[in-house]
Amino acid sequence: MTPTDTDRLLDRLETLLARAERALARLDPDAPASEPDWSASAFRWRPPGRLEAVAHPHAVDLDALHGIERQKQALVRNTRQFLAGLPANNALLWGARGTGKSSLIKALRTAYAGDGLRLIEVEAHHLVDLPDIVAPLYDRPERFVLFADDLSFESGDASYKALKAILEGSVAAPPDNVLVYATSNRRHLLPEYLDENREARNVDGEIHHGDAVEEKISLSERFGLWLSFHPFDQETYLAIVRAQLRELDADIEDEAEMERAALQWALARGARSGRAARQFARDWSGRHGL
Repeated sequence: MTPTDTDRLLDRLETLLARAERALARLDPDAPASEPDWSASAFRWRPPGRLEAVAHPHAVDLDALHGIERQKQALVRNTRQFLAGLPANNALLWGARGTGKSSLIKALRTAYAGDGLRLIEVEAHHLVDLPDIVAPLYDRPERFVLFADDLSFESGDASYKALKAILEGSVAAPPDNVLVYATSNRRHLLPEYLDENREARNVDGEIHHGDAVEEKISLSERFGLWLSFHPFDQETYLAIVRAQLRELDADIEDEAEMERAALQWALARGARSGRAARQFARDWSGRHGL
């Protein structure tokens, strides 16, 4: 057997062993979980019961995020308070798609990983595991942000009740070194129906919502910091396009032609957003680079 054949055989054996370990973990959920690599700055939650270090986390530069200065300033301040051991709030970033909500949270890891900030990405359908996720974090010296992206729930969703409990409302106190930063297109994270508003009543001139609406509002109110993101106006959108093109060292011979193309790009996508600006800049830079 040649050395190349031996290497291939070893690679296949390692792959089979990794699959076997995952299968055994599913069969025996009470088996002790392996210790994660705490030197990493980003993690993912992998059921059953495993924090997985992200080898190549998405590096987003805070200075590269334009058009959201107010939101950026508020979340950076809150995060710096958290890193300094001062009181800080869980944060809900809600609003229009593609306006930088997720990128802003990722950029915090890039900026403050050296100060002990760690990011743990938790998918919405894994939020029922929140008690298990935070259990090993109580005695850690790092400061952890649980990142729940594009969050929304349906009525009766068990994961939404788990999130309520970890934010506020459980018998167990949440760790002092853990915050939840969530993004959503919905302000109250749950669908709202016209019929529910008909349950509202007037009591001595005050509006009292029905039980269904109160239940939905109670979740979002557990986030102490609300940051709203709205579609950009034309001037802001074009400013973001220019900034993205500068970062890509793109050649702009005709400014007016570029602006027309950028506006047509946004019109075709139905939104003037940071995401559309970034996609246009990559397309423009690539086409002209050829």
